[in-house]
Amino acid sequence: MHDFELHAPDSIHEAVEILAEHGGSTRVLAGGTALTTMVKQSLVRPDHIVSLHRVPGWSHVARLGPEINIGMLATHRAIETSPLIREHAPLLADTYAQVATVRIRSMATVGGGIAHGDPAQDPLPTLLALNARVRLLSATGERQVPVGDLFRDFFDTDIGPDELLIEVQVPAQPHDLEGVYLKFLPRSEDDYATVGVAALARVERGRFQEARVALGAVGPVPLRATAVEQALQGRKADAATVRKAAELVGDLVDPVDDARGSADYKRDMAVVFTRRALEQVAGIPR
Repeated sequence: MHDFELHAPDSIHEAVEILAEHGGSTRVLAGGTALTTMVKQSLVRPDHIVSLHRVPGWSHVARLGPEINIGMLATHRAIETSPLIREHAPLLADTYAQVATVRIRSMATVGGGIAHGDPAQDPLPTLLALNARVRLLSATGERQVPVGDLFRDFFDTDIGPDELLIEVQVPAQPHDLEGVYLKFLPRSEDDYATVGVAALARVERGRFQEARVALGAVGPVPLRATAVEQALQGRKADAATVRKAAELVGDLVDPVDDARGSADYKRDMAVVFTRRALEQVAGIPR
């Protein structure tokens, strides 16, 4: 592990000033569950690391009007167990409960997980399906970016070298939208998924009135399966309709061969788990 300078700012504004000064040679340390490993394995070699452990006030979970605001330092465990999240965004709580193990969830932060840019992260499909946004702060100002526009490639995001992801804004889950997050784990519960699918649906009088589908771990970025959503709109909520719509996923995903499966296998599993997730939220017997 190479040498680096560690900074421990006392405020969010001091943190972004450090980022502005050192730019692309800097990495931010929040929970440390990903960055620590990457630095030890020399996958990244920052000259400066900005630790946020002394920055107060950014672990909040609060409802502001129709949205839930989540501070960057809130842990995965805090989202999993939050009564506010469980009431107003139950799919988000259920998704964070499926991340790795309790030990990891108690350390990993919401902001750090998103900024890491790994398309296999469990929360990303659910955040996409819930139309979440992130707030990015720099020394020169602030901007908001929809989660769907944040990711550009494997471990590559639209977060600038001088920017810090400070908050996630999640619209409350409509009470009439049933939601589920399903994933296939190739080995153990603390492994990354071969495929992860978040689905939300509202069925009235036997037909899909709304459907949202997003997938992770099946390409360089998490993706919203709008073609599947459109294929379901207004259609009969039965097994045949869901099967036909789910098959569209095979042309949307772009997986790679790795230890969790071949690209062809992942493509097949993406179709299977999309079908299963939609059947579950629509109440269709398997």
